[in-house]
Amino acid sequence: MHDIVLIILSGLSIGILGSFHCVGMCGPLALALPVHKFSDLKKYSAILLYNFGRAFSYAIMGLVFGIIGQSFSFFKLQQYLSIFSGSFILLVLILSYFGKAESSWLAPFTIKIKNKLSGYLKAEKTPFSFLSIGIINGFLPCGLVYIAIATSVATGSILKSALLMFAFGMGTLPIMSLTMYFGKYISLSFRSVLTKMTPYIISCVAVLLILRGLNLGIPYVSPKQEGTHQTCCHKP
Repeated sequence: MHDIVLIILSGLSIGILGSFHCVGMCGPLALALPVHKFSDLKKYSAILLYNFGRAFSYAIMGLVFGIIGQSFSFFKLQQYLSIFSGSFILLVLILSYFGKAESSWLAPFTIKIKNKLSGYLKAEKTPFSFLSIGIINGFLPCGLVYIAIATSVATGSILKSALLMFAFGMGTLPIMSLTMYFGKYISLSFRSVLTKMTPYIISCVAVLLILRGLNLGIPYVSPKQEGTHQTCCHKP
């Protein structure tokens, strides 16, 4: 139970800290959603359903990638997976902010998702249709989502991976909801400042994952993995 709480808190922390990135990158889409045409109750419902839809998509990704993490855990390779995940995050950071912004192999998938979103945005909408928009939006390629996925894989469990990803989505809910509700008051320059904070947040997460895998015996940061080199049997 203690592990589950820590997993949820980890996901929420990444989501809350990373939600500043969401305002800068996904803010334009959120601001394009016509929630202000609804009455207050329907407006709140639309905003919550949209963000819940994103969190649902993230949880599905967590289930899929959790299979990989559980396989590594089965073969007692979870420490190496944590180091690999942290290194992968740093690599994505370098490619995203100092190299090509988007990999060409993701372009066809991104175009399909954007076309699907465009169709939903043009159609007549009810508050419940915002759930579908959120689900589709959740699958858009995003550096921050890659970070959350890499962290979830390092849990070594399908359930924990899905929980972390769902918590990550819920962690972005407060800032994204405020953005959708008060969007017209958020300037482009302010969103730009928030986006520039993202590399530092991502770097911290990557370093923590690498430290966790190094098995240094530092409580909470790099706890000692007991029993890594136990023998098969022993005398009583």
